[in-house]
Amino acid sequence: MFVRKLSPMGFTAVLKRQKLLSRPINTSIALARFKSNRPFNTGILFVPQQEAWIVERMGKFKRILEPGLNFLIPFLDRIGYVQSLKELAVDIPKQSAVTLDNVTLNIDGVLYLRVNDPYLASYGVEDPEFAITQLAQTTMRSELGKISLDKVFRERENLNYAIVESLNKASASWGLVCFRYEIRDIKLPNRVQEAMQMQVEAERKKRAAILDSEGIREAEINVAEGKRQSTILASEADQQEQINKAQGEANALLAVAEAKAKGIRLIADALKQTDGYNAASLKIAESYVEAFGKLAKSTNTVIIPSNTSDVSSMVTQAMSIYKSLTNKSKQSRRTSEEEK
Repeated sequence: MFVRKLSPMGFTAVLKRQKLLSRPINTSIALARFKSNRPFNTGILFVPQQEAWIVERMGKFKRILEPGLNFLIPFLDRIGYVQSLKELAVDIPKQSAVTLDNVTLNIDGVLYLRVNDPYLASYGVEDPEFAITQLAQTTMRSELGKISLDKVFRERENLNYAIVESLNKASASWGLVCFRYEIRDIKLPNRVQEAMQMQVEAERKKRAAILDSEGIREAEINVAEGKRQSTILASEADQQEQINKAQGEANALLAVAEAKAKGIRLIADALKQTDGYNAASLKIAESYVEAFGKLAKSTNTVIIPSNTSDVSSMVTQAMSIYKSLTNKSKQSRRTSEEEK
């Protein structure tokens, strides 16, 4: 980062000054920052890559040396500051912060920044690193105070972005640019951590109970749906069976009726012939004798006509009934034809 090379005596003076100002100091960062003496002006200087040397002439800023070969006037020019243009990770010490729901957190982080303007980094602020560290701490406390504890973990990325945006607004006058800020560790009070653990366990039990109940409900729905489908299929099968049975009976009755009609037509055709009347008389006589023979078999009570021996009179009576019906049929047919 921005490196000001001092002599060992100058480094000790800086340590004493920071102690007098009651500021905490990170020894590892200080050793990395003040790691060697400032280069002595020999007239010909070679500046390393990714470094900016600030030249002062008689105590006043003169120019910034670019990497490579540079020429200076001895005794008049001197190297006032050496700034590193590499990106540097700055450790943000752990600090206490209070969330929106009054929970105290111990939180630390890492800030990644780089010197954007060596002139401002040298003359804009006394200690850029200390200034940016303090600003990061205060900004982090301010941003944590705007959200609740639950959102600290869910909106960690948004929190980091808000801190970087606030730091860039303030560090522009110091010649620094902040690339990202990462929250490294969040430590909760023991009671809050136990309460959160209990909350997590309760939430998991709740989800397990919900999943269990949903499984039982789905099983009962599947069983009910299966029974309903089975009942529907059984009823449809019964309905189809009844339809088939009715169709079979109807076909049977139709066949019987057609057979009877065919028989009646044959009888009618036979009666029209010359000996048809005699054949009908013979058939009636045979039917009479057969029926008379079955009277005593079906029941104990027998009703017989008075003239059982006179078969001819019974046949004559049946034929007269037949002729009467035939004449009525012919008369009704003639009447209908006249009406038409």
